[in-house]
Amino acid sequence: MKTYQYLTDGILESYLLGLVSEEQQKDVDHLLTTDPELQLQLDDLELELEGHFMRQAVPPPPAIRNAVLNRINEGEIQKRSRQQQSYQRPDFAEGPSRSDYVNVEVDDTHIRVHKYWRPAFIAVFVLSKIFLIAGLYYYFKASSMADEITRLKAATEQTSPMSGNRTVPVNP
Repeated sequence: MKTYQYLTDGILESYLLGLVSEEQQKDVDHLLTTDPELQLQLDDLELELEGHFMRQAVPPPPAIRNAVLNRINEGEIQKRSRQQQSYQRPDFAEGPSRSDYVNVEVDDTHIRVHKYWRPAFIAVFVLSKIFLIAGLYYYFKASSMADEITRLKAATEQTSPMSGNRTVPVNP
């Protein structure tokens, strides 16, 4: 029953990815030693996950790939020379040294942006221009309407005193 629970609850997947608690890890380790069927399921799942990750892998740019491979090869050469000298490497108790990091130099001077950002920036640019034109249009329209209202008020004031302080109704 416990084996079925491990198969259906996704605990084996979490175990493979290293996302389980220590208690669950101990339980799975114990079950793997006692249950060969669970071990076969774990092996199949591991192959399936590895295949999925290999299919979804994104290759690095050639310049970075070459730099990393050169650094790895240099590291292998240094490791062999250290082994020949029987040199013991210190623990990481004091922290990693500067030489433990891969120095990657890129010859590319262009900024790379995700493919969906370009249309988004273009859409924002076009929309901003549309809103700018609409804002200017309505600003000038409101300004001309205010001028028209001022002109009509002045015209009505000029006609009112001549007709004996009578206002003339305006039909819309």
